[in-house]
Amino acid sequence: MLELKQGEDILEGVGGIRNISEAQAIFSSTIDSVNREKLNRITNEEALIKIANAISMCRPDNVFINTGTPEDVQWIRDYSLQQGEEKKLAKAGHTIHYDLPQDQARLVKQTFYIINEGDNMSSLAKTILRDEATEYIKEFMPGIMAGKTLMVGFYSRGPVGAEATMPAIEISSSGYVLHSAELLYRNRFADFDAEAKRTGIFFTNIHSEGNNTSEDVPNARILMDRSWFTTYSTFCTYAGNTLLLKKGNHRFSVDYATYYKIEEQLSEHMFITGMTGPGGRKTFFAGAAPSGCGKTTTAMVGSDFIGDDLAQFWIDKEGWLRAINPEKGIFGIVEDVNREGDPNLMDCLRGDGTEVIWSNVLINDGVPYWVGNGEECPSDGINFQGEWTKGKTDANGKLIPMSHKNSRCTLVATAIANHATELSENPEGAPVKVITYSGRDSDTMPPVWVAKTANAGVAIGASIVSKATAMEVGATGVNRQPWANAPFIPGALADYMKAQFIFFNSSKFNATTRPVMAGLNYFLSQENRGGQGPALLGEKKDVKVWLGWLELFANGDVDAVTTPIGFIPKYEDLVPLFTSIDKEYPIELYNMQFSLYVDKIIARIELQHEAYSKEPNIPQTLFDIYEIQKNELLQLKEKFGPIVKIEQLN
Repeated sequence: MLELKQGEDILEGVGGIRNISEAQAIFSSTIDSVNREKLNRITNEEALIKIANAISMCRPDNVFINTGTPEDVQWIRDYSLQQGEEKKLAKAGHTIHYDLPQDQARLVKQTFYIINEGDNMSSLAKTILRDEATEYIKEFMPGIMAGKTLMVGFYSRGPVGAEATMPAIEISSSGYVLHSAELLYRNRFADFDAEAKRTGIFFTNIHSEGNNTSEDVPNARILMDRSWFTTYSTFCTYAGNTLLLKKGNHRFSVDYATYYKIEEQLSEHMFITGMTGPGGRKTFFAGAAPSGCGKTTTAMVGSDFIGDDLAQFWIDKEGWLRAINPEKGIFGIVEDVNREGDPNLMDCLRGDGTEVIWSNVLINDGVPYWVGNGEECPSDGINFQGEWTKGKTDANGKLIPMSHKNSRCTLVATAIANHATELSENPEGAPVKVITYSGRDSDTMPPVWVAKTANAGVAIGASIVSKATAMEVGATGVNRQPWANAPFIPGALADYMKAQFIFFNSSKFNATTRPVMAGLNYFLSQENRGGQGPALLGEKKDVKVWLGWLELFANGDVDAVTTPIGFIPKYEDLVPLFTSIDKEYPIELYNMQFSLYVDKIIARIELQHEAYSKEPNIPQTLFDIYEIQKNELLQLKEKFGPIVKIEQLN
């Protein structure tokens, strides 16, 4: 269970400000008249006390209140440049930011939930008791902003007024972090008081990079106080660790939905996009995938792109699943972004008129380059580790790539040609008809399959696996990635799973509105499916086919073959979809992609069954689904052998 406002509020305990009179005294002594006049427009006393405590604890030289006006946003851009956090590039509106070599991905081993004694947490969550967290904050955060400016921004995680939107405060000494926040989130200074009153809660985020040296990084921490919806981040700049509105507040949203919004809301690590079907029909998708598994590519394939990373859901009065993107921008991985696979994004990155913050890519003569861009690239420049020349190796003799695998671009989503801007800002949300779950699976599951029931759909989400990626420092091997959300689920997995079963089985849905739930897998390799070599069986543009088939299936335009794992596309329905992207689709390729490798699927089921058996209180429904699928697969094997072609089931 999650109990709000339990235990001491560490921020208040360390800052020492306990009422509005003390807060106003701090403001009078630390904030100039211009910024004090701005802050006077905020009336929420709880928010003001939190800001005062941040000032009292961090002891900045100056305070800047960002109201979101063009003048304030330009001040932040200029401050970041003056501090050397960003540098201008050749193209107008483009800048480069480099994180420290030790801080170019999520610091998973240094990220903790602050908990109280007896809190029931996910077995995948790293935790720190409140007293220990307090000692860390007392040691490292007082005076951490000395010589710097503390900046405060007021944001909305979603369109103002949407049922699942949450307000949040971002406090940082980093111009780069506040600049990123302006591109990724909706500055809603004018609406903050009303939104905080409507929701009854808001999130608070406090970050400082300190002196920003490599020697400081071992002391870096990302601490998330579940009970007080407050995050603390120190001695790092990578946006995944510092732009706490993003994954830090996503974690709080997951907690809040799991324990306080049962059958009402979900908070997911999902893209939102729309596909145009026959007759101009719009069908909206939301889909989960771990970082580095094609989530952004999938989102941008849609004709009506809304978001590539996070989604907030609720069920409306008519029984439709509604989704909003809490973000308004993209913090996207650029490796392998190219004209062939991502034409709309490339138009923004290489065209004029789009503001872009680049991070950890190669810069040559003011132009960014990255691995997999499909362009002719220079043989030298400055990249994420300093001066670089082609063929340069690190201390271990390993080749240093042109750009870091986790190098990023940050830009507003409205710049992308297929962005559904009007719908993205509509508080009614997008009506979602298809939910997808995908991982990085080279040998087991087919490119697309549909769950036969809502419970089986939840099981698909619970069973995602993926190779460890460059998005997490220190992560290796093949990982289970339940719902692609597991790193962001604070409470017990059993509680989260129960909330999923309840939500997707809700009687608020009807036969027309209940979403289709499906699995996607883009990473089958030739050598694992009867071919030769490690090459993939598909390519990026095939994603449009898999989503296109789901669009037809969800609207009843095609049927499917029933298998133990779910509904599989018929070959004849895929051929015209491949023709539409100028590709042939031989039956031999269909058989390689969609044949059921029974032993491998059973092994995957047993892996999941064993792992979840170690989690207390997992709903029996999950194990029942696994058992049914396993028994049906064994029957197929007895009849057809270990590899079953779909044509044998037609």
